[in-house]
Amino acid sequence: MSAKVAVIYYSSTGNVHALAKAVAEGAEKAGAEVRLRRVPELAPDAAIDSNPAWRRHVEDTQDVEVATLDDLAWANAYAIGSPTRYGNISGQLKQFLDTTGGLWQQGVLADKPATGFTSAHNAHGGNESTLLALYNTFHHWGSIIVAPGFTDPAVFEAGGNPYGTSHPASSGEVSEATLTAARYQGGRLATIAARLAG
Repeated sequence: MSAKVAVIYYSSTGNVHALAKAVAEGAEKAGAEVRLRRVPELAPDAAIDSNPAWRRHVEDTQDVEVATLDDLAWANAYAIGSPTRYGNISGQLKQFLDTTGGLWQQGVLADKPATGFTSAHNAHGGNESTLLALYNTFHHWGSIIVAPGFTDPAVFEAGGNPYGTSHPASSGEVSEATLTAARYQGGRLATIAARLAG
């Protein structure tokens, strides 16, 4: 049985979106069927309009389907991404995760591999703590956490975050090295999901 990977994310200005696309590409290259989904934007227009990059990203990603609980039920593996908000996940992603109680109670989310990715403004702006905070949800779901670890040179070349691919936004656009690490992470998730499913 092949992997079915749900790549679900929130992105305000596009960095996490770029990581999500790379994770999806890596999973697809490893043979997985992939659903790339964004969670709904909850911020008021006044906040979005205060940052032209945020407004531009909202307009540019209207064609990305919005995540639903059906996407989680369908998948046998999860890759979930969020920008850092005070060392934690964004409110938008948290709102979506908070709706998963019914699936959790039914055991639908258990025993499925899961991984995370993130972006903060600075290299030490909360990337690792955001991933660890996200992994708390995975622990409650009963997921099998599939971090990239130091299992491939791509992880080192992207800055060496063993918890998940991360991007310091102050360095500019997401680098090719970081996208390569994200593709590796997606491929690793899909490979392990296929092994567990088979």
